[in-house]
Amino acid sequence: MTEMTRIGVLGGGAWGTALAVSLYEKYQNAGLLQPIDARSTPDSGMVSVPIWAMEAEVADAMRSGAGNPVYLPGIKLPAMDASTDLEHLAGCDAILAVVPAQFARATFEKLKPFVEAGTPILLCAKGIEQSTLSLMTDVLTETIPHAIPAVLSGPSFAADVSRSLPTAVTLACEDEALGQKLMTAIGQQSFRPYWTNDLIGAEVGGAVKNVLAIACGIVEGLGLGKSAHAALIARGFAEMTRLGIALGGRPETLAGLCGLGDLVLTCSSPQSRNMSFGMALGQGRSAEAILAERKSVTEGVATAPAMVQVAERAGIEMPICNAVNDILSGQATVSDTITALMSRPYKGE
Repeated sequence: MTEMTRIGVLGGGAWGTALAVSLYEKYQNAGLLQPIDARSTPDSGMVSVPIWAMEAEVADAMRSGAGNPVYLPGIKLPAMDASTDLEHLAGCDAILAVVPAQFARATFEKLKPFVEAGTPILLCAKGIEQSTLSLMTDVLTETIPHAIPAVLSGPSFAADVSRSLPTAVTLACEDEALGQKLMTAIGQQSFRPYWTNDLIGAEVGGAVKNVLAIACGIVEGLGLGKSAHAALIARGFAEMTRLGIALGGRPETLAGLCGLGDLVLTCSSPQSRNMSFGMALGQGRSAEAILAERKSVTEGVATAPAMVQVAERAGIEMPICNAVNDILSGQATVSDTITALMSRPYKGE
């Protein structure tokens, strides 16, 4: 079924757990899942799915079959091979990296000794590093230069994937043959990847949509109507496309699952952490109060200031993303920002 018999998951949050569940289901259904027993010797042809989680309570719960009560509560999960020791991922044929963007560099540096040369690492977090304005592929190249970068991105809620609901995503890596191996390794009937060699386009789409989802949440929270919501998605997609092309991505990538597809999903459901955050802002709550109640990371909050700087450096106009950043930084109120956006000079679309 696959040339890869050890597929690791770096991160025990909601998305990392969901991806691990998908892999467990795939190989268990095929009768190829290696039993979870640290003392056992891997059987030839069997597939193991080791998971690294930062919190001991998460790793212990996942290993005992109690699910992930911290990040994916209420969803029954199989017992999984989880650990808080990064060495647990040693010898993997591929690793799905699902740590939040702002924590990726430090985690990759610690993971480096356990990654063999030529190991593909699929970057599943969506964001731009604040301190360096780097995309995650650049962070990976700088920290684990002997790994092969890939990107997994698209419209996919963790709860949907963990329940085996139909999902399609983009899998980006430069080499098509490797892309085919990775798709074979992680894809199944309910989780369908599509290959592209446009890593930048896939990364930009995933990063920008989180910021735009905050904006859509604000519109929803204020009760500004579906017309405003639709306009925001369309004009936000224009911003995403401009930035992606400026950084070297392709417009057709951004019009696909990892761009427009992910944008529509994230901007259309309170299930999205970024949209629900924006909704609370629109209802008058402070960013600090909203974040204080959350265990999971709201990536758009950290990405917004970095994205504004990247856009300025590239000479790209991103008024909606700028407006979100102004609200988050306290430079403007929600009402003033909306007035400013609607008062911009008329121009061609």
